Amino acid sequence: MADDCCSKTIDVANLADRQRRVLAWVFAINVATFIGMVTASVLSGSSALLSGALDNLGDALTYALSMAVVGASAHAKARVAMLKGLLILGAALVVAGQIGWRLMDLDAPVASTMSIAAVLNLAANGVCLWLLTPYRTGDVNMSSSWECSRNDVIEGVAVIGAAGAVWVFDSGWPDIIVAVGLLVIFLRSAARVLRNARQELSPATA
Repeated sequence: MADDCCSKTIDVANLADRQRRVLAWVFAINVATFIGMVTASVLSGSSALLSGALDNLGDALTYALSMAVVGASAHAKARVAMLKGLLILGAALVVAGQIGWRLMDLDAPVASTMSIAAVLNLAANGVCLWLLTPYRTGDVNMSSSWECSRNDVIEGVAVIGAAGAVWVFDSGWPDIIVAVGLLVIFLRSAARVLRNARQELSPATA
């Protein structure tokens, strides 16, 4: 019996260490990607790239929060997941504001800059998703982190498509349309994360 308890303690500790290492990697990748995406957004004038940059910043913050609660109680993890949902919602609102501003200036973004940044962003997000996938069905802390990473991959594919359409049609509309699509994804993701976190918190607050 004592040996079983000791083994379970070691397994839990090893799992927590693995989770922290994975989150540290995806945090670093998202910080680097955010810097590159903001720079590319300014140079290209792309709303879709800016939405991706803000998403990467929000993800970096949520991964940092996730590292802080690895091994913590279910209640603490659920509260952090709630904050993650609010961060995703905040990013969505910023994107909505930027889209509104761009509608007054529909000049086509610089497609070449947009394309290079989008491909690099997708590659980085693909690595993050691969690192987090083994933990996607774990606790609410890790599953919400995986949710953020999955959104990033969807965003990366969409931005590449927008860059191609901008080049083909020489128009700013594809960039705006993709940004609106990403806005919808962010809002749905925020709702899902907040709902799951609320469900986790309900028993604790009952």
